[in-house]
Amino acid sequence: MKKFRKVLDGLTTSSPVNPSGSPACGSAAGTPSTAPTPRELEIQETLMSEHFQICKTVRHGVPYQPTALAFDPVQKILAIGSRSGGVRLLGRPGVDCHCQHESGAAVLQLQFLINEGALVTACADDTLHLWNLRQRRPAILHSLKFNRERITFCHLPFQSKWLYVGTERGNTHIVNIESFILSGYVIMWNKAIELSTKTHPGPVVHLSDSPKDEGKLLIGFESGTIVMWDLRAKRADFRIYYDEAIHSASWHHEGRQFMCSHSDGSLSMWNLRNTAKPFQVTFPHGKTQRDGRKESCKPILKVEYKTSRNSEAFVVFSGGLSYDKAGRRPTLTIMHGKAITVLEMDYPIVDFLVLCETPYLNEVQEPYAVVVLLEKDFVVVDLTQSSFPIFENPYPMDIHESPVTCTAYFADCPPDIIPVLYSIGAKHKKTGYSLKEWPVSGGTWTVGSQTYPEIIITGHADGSIKFWDATAITLQMLYKLKTSKVFEKPKGGDVGRNAELAEEDPYAVQMISWCPQSRIFCVVGISAHVILYRFSKHDANTTITSLEVRLQCEIEDVISPSDTENTPCFSDPSGHSPQPQPPSPRSNTPDSMRDSIPCLKVKDHMIRMPPGYQAELVVQLLGVDGDPPQQITSLDLNSAYGLLALGNCNGLAVVDYLQKTILLCMSTLELYGSADPFQRLTRSPRKNRQSTSDFCMRGLSNFHSDSKKRIRTSYQSLTELSDNQVSLDLERSKSPTSESRENSFSRSRSSSVSSIDRETKEAVTTLQFAESYVRKSDTLPTPCLWVGTSLGLVLIIPMSIPTDEQERLEDPVTVAPTGTVLMLKGSILQIGFLDCGGVLINSPYEVWRDQHAPDDPDRPRKRKLVNFSPSSSQEASGDGHLAVVCSERQAKVFFMPSQACLYVHNITESSFVLRADVVSVYNSVCLACFCANGHIMTLSLPSLRPLLDVSYLPLTDMRIARTFCFTNGGQALYLCSPTEIQRITYSQEMCDNLQEMLGELFTPIETPEAQNRGFLKGFFGGNAQTFDREELFGEAAAGKASRSLAQHIPGQGGMEGMKAAAGGVVGELARARIALDERGQRLGELEERTALMMTSAETFSKHAHELMLKCKDKKWYQF
Repeated sequence: MKKFRKVLDGLTTSSPVNPSGSPACGSAAGTPSTAPTPRELEIQETLMSEHFQICKTVRHGVPYQPTALAFDPVQKILAIGSRSGGVRLLGRPGVDCHCQHESGAAVLQLQFLINEGALVTACADDTLHLWNLRQRRPAILHSLKFNRERITFCHLPFQSKWLYVGTERGNTHIVNIESFILSGYVIMWNKAIELSTKTHPGPVVHLSDSPKDEGKLLIGFESGTIVMWDLRAKRADFRIYYDEAIHSASWHHEGRQFMCSHSDGSLSMWNLRNTAKPFQVTFPHGKTQRDGRKESCKPILKVEYKTSRNSEAFVVFSGGLSYDKAGRRPTLTIMHGKAITVLEMDYPIVDFLVLCETPYLNEVQEPYAVVVLLEKDFVVVDLTQSSFPIFENPYPMDIHESPVTCTAYFADCPPDIIPVLYSIGAKHKKTGYSLKEWPVSGGTWTVGSQTYPEIIITGHADGSIKFWDATAITLQMLYKLKTSKVFEKPKGGDVGRNAELAEEDPYAVQMISWCPQSRIFCVVGISAHVILYRFSKHDANTTITSLEVRLQCEIEDVISPSDTENTPCFSDPSGHSPQPQPPSPRSNTPDSMRDSIPCLKVKDHMIRMPPGYQAELVVQLLGVDGDPPQQITSLDLNSAYGLLALGNCNGLAVVDYLQKTILLCMSTLELYGSADPFQRLTRSPRKNRQSTSDFCMRGLSNFHSDSKKRIRTSYQSLTELSDNQVSLDLERSKSPTSESRENSFSRSRSSSVSSIDRETKEAVTTLQFAESYVRKSDTLPTPCLWVGTSLGLVLIIPMSIPTDEQERLEDPVTVAPTGTVLMLKGSILQIGFLDCGGVLINSPYEVWRDQHAPDDPDRPRKRKLVNFSPSSSQEASGDGHLAVVCSERQAKVFFMPSQACLYVHNITESSFVLRADVVSVYNSVCLACFCANGHIMTLSLPSLRPLLDVSYLPLTDMRIARTFCFTNGGQALYLCSPTEIQRITYSQEMCDNLQEMLGELFTPIETPEAQNRGFLKGFFGGNAQTFDREELFGEAAAGKASRSLAQHIPGQGGMEGMKAAAGGVVGELARARIALDERGQRLGELEERTALMMTSAETFSKHAHELMLKCKDKKWYQF
């Protein structure tokens, strides 16, 4: 039982703060204030350290920089490898798993052990890994590191335990998949080619066994040499020396011919009966020129040759276009008979696979789809229809359709909001998709019992907003909103002073604020504008109201030493409250006329708005002295009050969106009045005005781009930083404005003002509407606006709001800053409120009502408000409430209305906090923080006792800082790459239940039987099943490989990991049962094959006997 001290109104003075920025009570976490405490409050803190643990849950989006692709045709599971060493495994919706190689080496190739629940990955560090997919969290069972050769190509025949590995030197090695040990059988390059050949054939680029005879291996070298190697005789059957380099090869299912793709854009067909020259060479996209030559074409990087029983064969390849067609998009070509279809792709093709009905290479393939992996997308083409439509992708692969610039995460939303958004968004979905089911349908997944509605909102560089259903670790697109439709399209020649914006995206979303209960949505754009949307199920013809606000400072916001450094910071100058000042009228000078033009022009005519979110109000900041307006750094919205507050490095504006009026427009300095704890220097008339491109704030300014470095639509500038930039940002993060902030709280501060101080403005960094107390003498809470600044100060601004609905729409709302100031170290990031029982106080809100719905006389449309006033939230605990304030350096808990600091905790000294949120977890409340040094921390409330401190993710670029956010239920997310969202949990309970939430990648499925080839066809055509690789590649026949050639590394996912993942004895019994079933299935298949052969033999014997009886009495001349 924690005991917290509460100071009653009027019985104690304010707690002084020492010059170091900490109150006199001290700075240790959990240390109560030494101020007089006549009454004690008993609050039970239920959160403990064992309730928290960091764990990744699921990753959404197309893998960033993909490199390889593989598919299991029996399990119907797809694998995608990436340049960063990641592997994504995809099945039916809900079956989505991300694995990561610890080395971070790029994945070169993927090979499934078909229907075995295992995957082999070949990485750029010349290491092979065997992954166990029979557990929800795949793990590496074995690794094999090649020391002297570079891996270039791998091939694993179906139902084989021997993996062929081609190397850069041209050699082919063989690895036992079960033991992951190298065989002594090696196909050396100098034995594969003729001795008379003078040049090296180059790296191995292709390996495949003949469908007709598994004892024959086709080896393709980069230089154009092709060798058919007889594995039994250990010699080459034939050698082909072609002039053009080879990129890939593909067999006809009968094994009598194969096709190769070349660097000159040609396809060559080869017949095994005559390998002297190809019997067919085609240039699919090369036209014959006047001189009879073929025009030069780009290389065909990959070709697949697939046969169909009921139609002509399919030839699918990528590349091969002629060089003269500049600017053409990447293409995938499908040749079906004489018909050639060219499919243009939005991004370069990385790899593709043709999906077939059978896993056996010696059967008619029957292709039904093509999986195409692009650099930033992933599509599947339906081959069964002549128009070749694409399948509708159930995975969220278009998160990055426009670069993501901000995110928001809402857990435990109202249950009706997701169906409503989905029904509106479904009307705008694209059409023309294939009507067939999604072909990647492997695995099993069920929605867990502990699910609640979750919504993720992403803002993008083109001004679009996407709402995603994130319930139960899935992600599905709900609704898309385009903010650019609010504005007129800029004309080509009408650029004016915004020429800078013409080259960039002026609609980029910088910040979003959403009230799920009232369904009111606000968007902050990069051009210093705020758009307010209301939700309606009906279309409407409305006009968008536009308000223009000019925020500027006439006094240089520079900190200078105060004459009274020991003055308490909690002042209450009730008699010196400045009155709200309306915006100054514009003069008609040329400069002011130029400043009165906003960056974007709002549509001023009647607009028809479809159902969904409909724009109602646009607030635009105007430039000052010919410079663009400063970007908005903070925003808050309250539907119960009908107010919107926004701030930047110049000041604060409060807007009444019900009456469409500006209530307050003041500089930060004017908000203090006489309570300003700093002495400001007036602007020197000789000094030029400070450029608006300077940083508004330090520390946080590293992650809020200035107006001249706006978020660009170009891919790299939005998502990546160079190493120098990262090091610069991290260097700044060590001591953000150490001179201006640290020294401003120091007794030994010099009287001189540093140059850094002169460039520092005080920005409004946090805004929060709440029912709170303004003065120490207040007995009842009133609507207030809490304002946090970049200098660590918190101001409380009271508001007088009419309670009657009619009066609220007619009478003005009064806002009067009182000068009440609280102080912390570092920029203010988050403000939250608890009642005296330790329960989180939510902001009041208005219940949603459709303003454009038809009038119903029985149900008058009145505003219904839900208020969480601290006076009504508890009765036995007494009056007052607790205010939790977190800055980028420390957190404090104040008691209101006395303004006494109860607890303080210095979060970090060497770094600074990037994101902080007051969140609900385990039916309690805590403060969650993410620091620039990668630490994730949770602090108990209200005692600020550290519960979790884990070094999770070092800050490597601005993307993580811009998109990291916490939510209730112990979850968080961030953009781990320009195309992927990573969700994590800091809840121990969710980590424990994660195995149940994830889908099963492997399901026991019987391997399809091979087609009955017939006795005679099998006898004369060669039977591949008689080839025994164990006799050739085993240690008894081939010996051991050189130890220095490759090193075996045991994996972490062995039997111990499988036992832990299986969940005890029950899981082991289930695995044993599955293994026995599989063995029984294989024995049954063997028995069936034996019986089939016996039946064929008996039939042949019967027919031969009948023929003998028929012909035995005939003379020779009677035949």
